[in-house]
Amino acid sequence: MTQDQLKQAVAQAAVDHIVPKLTDRSIVGVGTGSTANFFIDLLARHKGFFDGAVASSEATAERLKGHGIPVYDLNSVSELEFYVDGADEANKHLELIKGGGAALTREKIVAAVAKTFICIADASKLVEQLGSFPLPVEVIPMARSHVARELVKLGGDPVYRDGVVTDNGNVILDVHNLLIGFAPELEAQINNIVGVVSNGLFAMRPADLLLLGTKDGVQMLER
Repeated sequence: MTQDQLKQAVAQAAVDHIVPKLTDRSIVGVGTGSTANFFIDLLARHKGFFDGAVASSEATAERLKGHGIPVYDLNSVSELEFYVDGADEANKHLELIKGGGAALTREKIVAAVAKTFICIADASKLVEQLGSFPLPVEVIPMARSHVARELVKLGGDPVYRDGVVTDNGNVILDVHNLLIGFAPELEAQINNIVGVVSNGLFAMRPADLLLLGTKDGVQMLER
């Protein structure tokens, strides 16, 4: 199977998992990226079974609206039953690295609100230790150099993602060569650097369910 076929398989598995649990009052949190796009396209076939969605990026909001799915501001939503999104890396503890699409802060906010966070990915994203994928860090622009110096002290090699501005008006530093041992501790350390908005470690709030697309079918890992 191609990578796109694996992504479509896990997206379909996520749809099959959540749709029977939705009501006409349900609002679904939806992530950003190529795997999430497959999920959106498949979820749209069932748009009559739920109320609408909360999007983790402007690009996702536009794709949802293009399918006729109402998009709500998170501030107007009291709860989300599910949040479905992809990942750049995942480990067996369902801790993730996200942010390759520069939407990490909004993704983290939506994940924090959701009762159940479902991560969908192809099997290549499952790793023994997080960190081969550079860790994205969203930074207030005026703090870019300061934050970079602090990240070097943590052992990383931060690289400015040139030409990228997040939906929040900030910049991204991609941190290479980080040895990520206890991920929740590192997530907190980086978040405590003045000028950091958030970082792409999803360890303090990991996924609840990981659906992995493999050549032998979709595997399910739960916390």
